[in-house]
Amino acid sequence: MEAVLLGSGNVATHLGRALVGAGHRIKQVYSPTLAHARALAETLGAETIADLNAIDANADLYIIAVKDDAIETVAVQLPAALRGMVVHTAGSVAMTVLAAHAADYGVLYPVQTFSKAKAVDFSAIPLAVEASGEAALGRLEALANDLSKRVFHCDSRQRLSLHVAAVFACNFANHFYAIAADILDTHRLDFDLIRPLILETAQKVMEHQPKDVQTGPAIRNDIQTMEKHLELLGEDPALVALYRLISERIR
Repeated sequence: MEAVLLGSGNVATHLGRALVGAGHRIKQVYSPTLAHARALAETLGAETIADLNAIDANADLYIIAVKDDAIETVAVQLPAALRGMVVHTAGSVAMTVLAAHAADYGVLYPVQTFSKAKAVDFSAIPLAVEASGEAALGRLEALANDLSKRVFHCDSRQRLSLHVAAVFACNFANHFYAIAADILDTHRLDFDLIRPLILETAQKVMEHQPKDVQTGPAIRNDIQTMEKHLELLGEDPALVALYRLISERIR
């Protein structure tokens, strides 16, 4: 399959590499910043473009892999003569954002957090697919199966719920790590001291439901310990409020 990548960020980078690795061809990489497009295009053997009017109209697939709030901005600028299917890669954006801009359209959403500098095994990443019709879904599903061992159908509402869950499990959890690091730093302790704790918690939820392996003072209703924690956090009212809220949710 011949594809055009519209975007040059983290998702576009890893998806582009996975497509090439699976034997597909990236014809072009687009970014409004030419240097960004070129940096990715050179690794994929693709042409660099910084103008949407320069898109090759004869590709099989056009992948919009940009920030969620920029998807429609890109879609409305697509030339009307594109032959292939248009998809986006976002979790929070409905498929219908593409309806007015392509005959065949859909979503290819990888359930993973990406960084350009860190390699991932794309075959282990769950891929959600949704498309505007059965024929389009069949083509998109076949492509997804080339990339991942875990492909599943997911409508826009389900995908939004998956994205919210991912924010809690990934983005919010990471922010809590940052809070923990600040607390330790304030008391001249190293974040390395709790890395084994973080790893053990993550490994438990790989085998069990999270609620079944919850530990800590809130689940034990250890009021004395929680009061000590709150006293320590007392100089930061926002953290006190957050600690109380999360503890109550756990209880």
